[in-house]
Amino acid sequence: MIITFSLIAIFFLAVIVVLQRAHISDKSFTDYAVADRSFGAGYQAMSFLNTWWPGSIFLALTGLAVSDGVTAFYMPIYSLLTVVLMYVMTDRVWLWGKLFDLKTQPDLFALRYNSRIFAITGSVIGIISGVPWLVLGFRGLGELFQALSLGAINATSAVIVGVVLMAVRQFWTIRMGMRGVVISDMFQGIVAYVGGSLLILGLIAWLIFSHGLSVMTLSPTHLEAPGLLSTLGPLYFFSIIFSGVIGGWCWPATFIRLYTADSVRSVQRAGAMGAPLSLLFSVTLVILGLLASPLPEVAKTPDLAWFTLCRMAGGPLLLGLGGVVVLAGTMGNVDGNVQACGAQIANDIVGSYFRLDHKRAVLSAQIGMLAITLLSAWLATRTISHLVTLAILSYQGIMQLAVPQYLGIFWKRGNAIGSILGTFVGFVLAIGFQAAYPDGIAWAWGLTSGVVALVVNAAVYVGCAVLFPNAHAERQRVNDLFALTDGQLTNSAVVAAVAV
Repeated sequence: MIITFSLIAIFFLAVIVVLQRAHISDKSFTDYAVADRSFGAGYQAMSFLNTWWPGSIFLALTGLAVSDGVTAFYMPIYSLLTVVLMYVMTDRVWLWGKLFDLKTQPDLFALRYNSRIFAITGSVIGIISGVPWLVLGFRGLGELFQALSLGAINATSAVIVGVVLMAVRQFWTIRMGMRGVVISDMFQGIVAYVGGSLLILGLIAWLIFSHGLSVMTLSPTHLEAPGLLSTLGPLYFFSIIFSGVIGGWCWPATFIRLYTADSVRSVQRAGAMGAPLSLLFSVTLVILGLLASPLPEVAKTPDLAWFTLCRMAGGPLLLGLGGVVVLAGTMGNVDGNVQACGAQIANDIVGSYFRLDHKRAVLSAQIGMLAITLLSAWLATRTISHLVTLAILSYQGIMQLAVPQYLGIFWKRGNAIGSILGTFVGFVLAIGFQAAYPDGIAWAWGLTSGVVALVVNAAVYVGCAVLFPNAHAERQRVNDLFALTDGQLTNSAVVAAVAV
């Protein structure tokens, strides 16, 4: 325990030193919420990765590969496609953000649909959907500290230790806002995804040369992905990949990363830099789980395979290093979610009803961040059944924002009525279908609840656009909005006229 916990302490202190040295007082709420759009490609790449891949992925993805085999490759696939989607949407999203000082995803909704009501709706959905994942992050820290204590700390005490550690860490997130999150993401990302990838490759080499494990030693069932004849349905594998791609940029914590960049080019270069590292990290993690699946110690508890392998390969030292990369990933993911929630509470909920100056907006965000942190920490210490199911449900719900988000960016005819009604119907259906069909909907050929609800959502959105077309003034405003990003209009007076 002296070795494992000392490594954690050294890393934690290093993060604090980085934040203390990088502290700059914010000059506006834009500075606090999106770091004044000041970061280049390197910071953007690591910030995206540190938000996209939580620390629990070391446990979850390895465990999925151990238990379900090559099906686990769906995560690397949809993660790569998510970066491709970022390339497609970046131009318009970033330019609108720069021209109209957009700070959050609901800000984009308010601008595109001229509807503050829909902005509030989207904000509430994003915050509610994010809480289960924050709770899972805190719970994951409990598993981390229990493993690092070599069983000396019980599950409840381990969760409390993790909660206290992250609560202390949130002081700097609340104090510094997005600038602190992105700066720490660079350090944490290098540790988690560069250092983590090297550690994974080392463990793979150990399995091959010390245990003689290879593809030939795997069970045939581990080499089969759900296909057209799967009992889950012929479209199940497509559905889980599609859900990941579409839902990825609907999360407030990932979407807000588009607004922290200093240019469109920086976002695109960040994708080019981050995609290979993300692919290397996730693919090797799946391969590690696959190769380790025949080991009895690993197969006994698949979800703890990461810690089991680290301990078997290198004792307390490697176990401690394995814990450090998990903590680095968890910090980035939790910080990003908390900061995004705080920004939306101040900007899109409180700011919709009260006129806030810089200081009051920052104070509102800080209070919101503190409340979200305390709520998630308290829930993490409670005995909540089916928490993972609740997190999956939240994913099916959050992806309903994809219809107004993507169609709103690329199609001019969508309106506020369709966005509000379609999202509401889709969200309700996603919850209902997920409760009734948790493993895919058989009569829909294995499509997940979120995808089926998304189809209905899109139908309502398009139907409302056709049946209730925008008035002439609104059509002209939307046309001007699109023309601004197409380079057809640059007049500042047009920008003022288009703004909500």
